[in-house]
Amino acid sequence: MVFRTAYRITGNAADAEDVLQTVFLRLLRRTGACDAVEKEQSYLRRASINASLDVIRSRQSNPTVELVEVPSHRRDGEITELRQALGCALSKLQPRAAEIFTLRFIEGMSNLEIARMLGISQVLVAVTVYRTRQQLRKQLAKYLGDRS
Repeated sequence: MVFRTAYRITGNAADAEDVLQTVFLRLLRRTGACDAVEKEQSYLRRASINASLDVIRSRQSNPTVELVEVPSHRRDGEITELRQALGCALSKLQPRAAEIFTLRFIEGMSNLEIARMLGISQVLVAVTVYRTRQQLRKQLAKYLGDRS
């Protein structure tokens, strides 16, 4: 799960492996890390997202996010540029907003699942998703064209 999450965010296996090692080293350093399975899974998912975003921030020039829906009329160079721009835009978000966006659109979790995982209200998740999408649309407007 950690590798898959990191790979989806960073876009390459080497960075995903670095994230995997970082997350498990952090887990080993935590006290009481093995309390409950649900808490471990939640911690691992959140830690992998945060570590992946750290990798993106430190390596702005690398392709960073696997895009699921890319318009078919785009060339490979445009797709790479869009991935880089999305990675850069994600790295500039507030950590909580980036985490919620990643859980929602990269991990495919529902707002309710995210709310339960993070211990916040579903309304707060929905508002954060909406605001983050608006912010990303503005930052990526030149890449999205009419789709924005």
